[in-house]
Amino acid sequence: MPAQAQEHTGTRIREQRRLARLTQRQLADRIPYSYSLLNQVECGARTPSDRFISAVAEALGISPTVLTESEATTSLQRERLAVLMRPIRESLDLYDLDPLPRPDRRPVPTLAADADALCQRVRATKLRRAAQELPALIIDLTHAVHTTPSTAAWQALASAYRSAHDVALKVGYRDLATVALDRMGWAAERASDPCLAAIRHYKRALGHDRSEHDLGRRLIQLGHGLLEGETSREALAVAGQLHLGASAVAARCDDAAGVERHIAAARELADRVGGDASEVHWLSFGRTNVGLHEMGASLTMRSFDQALTQARALKTLPPSTLTSRRARFLVDRAVVELETGHPDAALRHLAEARRAAPEQTRYHPRTREAVTGLLHVARRTPDSLSHLAAWLGM
Repeated sequence: MPAQAQEHTGTRIREQRRLARLTQRQLADRIPYSYSLLNQVECGARTPSDRFISAVAEALGISPTVLTESEATTSLQRERLAVLMRPIRESLDLYDLDPLPRPDRRPVPTLAADADALCQRVRATKLRRAAQELPALIIDLTHAVHTTPSTAAWQALASAYRSAHDVALKVGYRDLATVALDRMGWAAERASDPCLAAIRHYKRALGHDRSEHDLGRRLIQLGHGLLEGETSREALAVAGQLHLGASAVAARCDDAAGVERHIAAARELADRVGGDASEVHWLSFGRTNVGLHEMGASLTMRSFDQALTQARALKTLPPSTLTSRRARFLVDRAVVELETGHPDAALRHLAEARRAAPEQTRYHPRTREAVTGLLHVARRTPDSLSHLAAWLGM
């Protein structure tokens, strides 16, 4: 068994043992293996055999796959997601084809309004409903741009593709999210809409990890280039969001100076825009979002004490904060509280995130990170933590 897999299995055994509220000694007493071996497996010093894993699973009353499954979702969750996402994938593949006509096809003004409403639903984290509505919307808009092309139709199609990207990314379908972004660029180019095109580059930049810092930076610069000479409130908000994206890219490379520079530029643009501009392409750009990104950058750079100070300075988020951003903040805050020695506060923030945006919170990778950390530090596992872990499929 590869080293990474055995470390994962040992970690999963420890998590499941704690969920069962057993000490190592108590679990060892239930299996035909020694306490010493169990201890070494949990800390990754020994490779567990298949028989050992089966014995532990039987003692805990769970399937052995729970101890060896490396994905963030259960098999049942993945099957349900596959059924939900397959029609979206198929609709994205129609981009260069004129879909078969339907008698109930909607006119372009209605489609544009529906695309905007769907984007709003995604921001409200109603992901399942949005995913169910997306395929028909994309198909109707694809037919419209092939038969009666107009700027409004291309803009609406670009917006629908953006929503497809956001839904796919939030539920862990990164490959599909990448395809949707490509389609968004294709439609935004034909709409001659620099703001939509710049938003696409912002999202592309966030899709690259630490090792691709230069690529992320170049994509942000490309977005700014598209907005050169644009002075509308819409363009200022998009430019500000690009700076926030640049701060996230810099944080992944521990570039504190870059983070500070881009946060300052974003804050200046937020002051020029005035208030929060969530109505501009549903970006949620404004003073509040600048503060949220500043805290998120500190978290990414593992400056946990600084992140906690910044999180507490934000206090109560304004009612206008989009649900998706509010839930993301709560999950980030939970990780920060955990890392600074406040597990009770971390669990409270996770529970609040779940109430605010259950679908988004379930699939957010930091949710699982925080719950795993709580399981490791808890002397006893409270019911609320056990229920949260079970809800995540742990």
